Amino acid sequence: MERIKVLVVDDHALVREGIKKLLMEDERLEVVGEAGNGREAVELVKKRPVDVVLLDISMPDMGGVEACREIKRLRPSVAVVALTVHDQEEYCLAMLEAGAAGYVLKESSADQLIEAIVRAARGEEYLSPRLAGKMVKWFSRAESKRGLCGLTPREKEILRLLASGLSNREIARRLYLSEKTVKNHLTSIFQKIGVSDRTQAALWAVKHGFSEL
Repeated sequence: MERIKVLVVDDHALVREGIKKLLMEDERLEVVGEAGNGREAVELVKKRPVDVVLLDISMPDMGGVEACREIKRLRPSVAVVALTVHDQEEYCLAMLEAGAAGYVLKESSADQLIEAIVRAARGEEYLSPRLAGKMVKWFSRAESKRGLCGLTPREKEILRLLASGLSNREIARRLYLSEKTVKNHLTSIFQKIGVSDRTQAALWAVKHGFSEL
């Protein structure tokens, strides 16, 4: 099985070293490079094969949000996972809207970080559990649920589970469906709400209160 190629980006060398050692202990992962800021990360993504970029947010020269946006523009197939100390709404939403597939707090366990990378490489999304709970509270202050876009009851349930961070396989098990059926429902959901992938759908769902349904 081909290993997931990871680029580690953080402006602190000691942090990068610690992350690299942690990731190299997992046989599914291969660290293919490191960078000290967003601009260096963008240049490395141009030059070498990368599956997942593990990206800090607050960095000199080019920060994580701008770097994420540029990486997704240059290489849409590359997944970006934010690894940060920031648990505020504005940082999380900015990264997700820039195209990040995951948002992991630096207080997270090694297992959670690795799960985020593996999920991102599969085209899925990941939010730190504590942050997912905070997002529900953020948007509970917003308008009451709106923009249902003609979703069926089953589609609403799938969207709620997606927004809660479940993978396609986990949704299928929860609802006693096949993975293919879940994927078909997601295709329909994407069309109805006007998004193109799971990350955008999860963000849309949280914004519109589906985590609370």
